[in-house]
Amino acid sequence: MTLIILAIALTIAACVIAWNLAIYALPVMAAISAVQFAWGAGAGILMSGLAALGAALLSVAAVIMVLGFARNPALRLIALALFAVPATIAGYALVYGITKNALDSGLVLNLLGGIGGLIIGISAIVHLNALGESVFSR
Repeated sequence: MTLIILAIALTIAACVIAWNLAIYALPVMAAISAVQFAWGAGAGILMSGLAALGAALLSVAAVIMVLGFARNPALRLIALALFAVPATIAGYALVYGITKNALDSGLVLNLLGGIGGLIIGISAIVHLNALGESVFSR
């Protein structure tokens, strides 16, 4: 009984962490890609780390600038979707990985992972939109 309660508590904790960190999926993916490119081009550890930091900051700054200055709702939605797609993929993988040992049905597992990914993606849109509005409201 104790292990079941512990498993439920850890699943809820993982979902809360994913909910709060969903907006960082794109910067992390950009940073990983920049590190791999810089390392493959022959840069050292320090320069690869600086390239990763620059790519992550540039991805966040670009989307916040679009949210702050663009008045076209389609452009704003595209910028938000740019952040939401990696968050949705990460949310799907998180829910799928947590529940794959508990469920036998592949259909239910994929549906549950899809619902979890959709919720995490929507949370990324909401968090980033609030961040973009708070930055330019000062």
